[in-house]
Amino acid sequence: MPIKTGTLTHHSARIARAMAHLAAHPDRTPSLEELADIAAFSPWHFHRAYRSLTGETPAETLARIRLSRAAAALIKSEAPLTRIAAQAGYGSVAAFTRAFREALGISPGAYRTRTAIGAAIPEEESMQEIIIVQTPAMHLAALPHRGSFDAMGPVFDQLSAWAGARGLITAETRFIGIYPDDPHSVPEAELRSQAALTVPPGTPLAPGMEVVELPALRCARLRYQGPYVELEAIYDRLYGEWLPQSGEEPGLYPVFEEYLNDCRSLPPSEWLTDILLPLRPRA
Repeated sequence: MPIKTGTLTHHSARIARAMAHLAAHPDRTPSLEELADIAAFSPWHFHRAYRSLTGETPAETLARIRLSRAAAALIKSEAPLTRIAAQAGYGSVAAFTRAFREALGISPGAYRTRTAIGAAIPEEESMQEIIIVQTPAMHLAALPHRGSFDAMGPVFDQLSAWAGARGLITAETRFIGIYPDDPHSVPEAELRSQAALTVPPGTPLAPGMEVVELPALRCARLRYQGPYVELEAIYDRLYGEWLPQSGEEPGLYPVFEEYLNDCRSLPPSEWLTDILLPLRPRA
């Protein structure tokens, strides 16, 4: 007998609370009983419900959050590998290196060298890849976030759990991240962003979610392949090199990203992201 949509929605909201707890406390390893209590499930059933709705176990979610944070620390700090490994929950650099290589396909040391902020952009990522496109109007369900952009992964996890439980994710669904603030200018704790996806107009939203209407927009599009944590340097290129030389002016809507493939089923080196900079209409 099929599960009623209302039941699925209620379950997804409860699982989202557990996911939010993991994201808010990445340095802790909560017990099964603690997470089950947060999600208002019996400990005997919590793991099955969590895995069925998210596609992974709580331990895998926490490991993914920690490795994503570690990748950001490798790029944005000079902290030694021993400290980053410990913060990611690993007892040794060797264990951390094995997990990092398995997740990202490269060792932490090589990743830090290759992706250092300010490193030269490879010649193959030339500016002719930036093209002008017309994006369609989109009706979005959005989950707001305040804080580091590097922490957006768990926000999208919560959004996807909500949408998946309602049967809202199809081959036509578009996943969008909206970023109105510049991380170089706004304190990290105050950065605003929204994890969003396209839904039919009139879709009831969960508490804390927002409707965002994006009209059809003329945008500069830069398609990037690689880990999301590396996008900051790509933004610098878009705004610092291409825009001043293009003769274009930014439009009235914030820059946004569209995520073109499934980051859970592919290694980070294959993740595809369109950075979309809205432009003023041509006169």
